[in-house]
Amino acid sequence: MRDYIKLMRPFHWVKNLLIFVPLFFSGRLFTSNKITDLIIAFLAFSLIASSVYVLNDIKDADKDRLHPKKKYRPIASGHISKAHALMLWALLIVISICLMALLVRVIDSFYAALSLPIVYMLINVLYSNGLKNVPLLDVAIIAAGFVIRLYYGAVVCGILISDSLLLTVISASFFLGFGKRRNELKKGTSTRKVLQAYNIHFLDKIMYVFIGLTLVFYSLWTITRGNNLVYTVPFSMLIVADYCLIIESNSSDGDPAEVLKHSKTLMCLLVLFVVFMFICLYVNP
Repeated sequence: MRDYIKLMRPFHWVKNLLIFVPLFFSGRLFTSNKITDLIIAFLAFSLIASSVYVLNDIKDADKDRLHPKKKYRPIASGHISKAHALMLWALLIVISICLMALLVRVIDSFYAALSLPIVYMLINVLYSNGLKNVPLLDVAIIAAGFVIRLYYGAVVCGILISDSLLLTVISASFFLGFGKRRNELKKGTSTRKVLQAYNIHFLDKIMYVFIGLTLVFYSLWTITRGNNLVYTVPFSMLIVADYCLIIESNSSDGDPAEVLKHSKTLMCLLVLFVVFMFICLYVNP
């Protein structure tokens, strides 16, 4: 059972917390009846995401066996057979669709409830079957995954996302994606073909372009939103600085979930950021 849970990569579900961002940032967390719906959406999307991880590990098992870290993954190590992994994949899809069906009462149609998670799964299947080898498009697909999460939360809550918040998430997503590629190339342990098209100088430059854009767009959002949210900007600067410090180390492969998992400082900064944001939006609006 432990290997099956490991195959699902539940810690990576932290990325799906973006689903809660539209409601939290709207200032209507306690005046809305959407919390239960968002939890269902979070679980449904997380299972879809896990199904993608399972499918990727099935496809890449042979390559993963040559990787110093990935060779310990359940399929690559032989702890789970590809047949059993396919059964888990199908089970995750079925449970996720059942959960999404519960959202029909709050979303206009079953199609609308399914569309964004299914789009997420389809673009990731295309990613695994060749698009991951196309430079720039590979990172654009990673960024699209984060944007889909944000929009899914907005659709479930019936909330419109502001342009500045959307641009913040897009810029941050590109930064995270290029940061991951940079560290994979720097460590030289990845078997990705697309890394042959990148170089450290390009990735350094483009990474820090998107860092700047992220901070600018977020600052614009706080100024537009009001509620003293501009005072959260220094927290965001510290978070970005600490994240950059971590991925500059030789021990990090640049994966956002893994960086967060192994950094108590970054986690504490994020908690402080959320607490201060909560105070601005809900305690002293």
